[in-house]
Amino acid sequence: MKQYLLSVHHVGDYPTPEPEVVQEMYARVEAFNEQLRQSGAWVFAGGLHPRESATTVRFKEGQALVTDGPFAETKEQLGGFWIVQAPDLDAALELAKRGAVACQGDVEVRPFQDE
Repeated sequence: MKQYLLSVHHVGDYPTPEPEVVQEMYARVEAFNEQLRQSGAWVFAGGLHPRESATTVRFKEGQALVTDGPFAETKEQLGGFWIVQAPDLDAALELAKRGAVACQGDVEVRPFQDE
């Protein structure tokens, strides 16, 4: 089966929701994660700290330079991801739809390169 990256994107400053809203979202995401595990589609998943916690390693003039902050200064940010197995893109898109509902965020689907 092919593997796909389902990446969760947030737009804007993405303020932290109220604690009860966060708990509801975590419960929905964990239920979705369990569905992925039970179906055999689960490979790996994770949520990310806010973009302010990022450190970027840039390659410039033959050297690797470490800088504080995200790779790009943009309103969009990566909030988390799933790596799933699916027989084809249509099946991966169906998983992404369920993931978007669970995390209440936009989900981009990208296939991994074939080996």
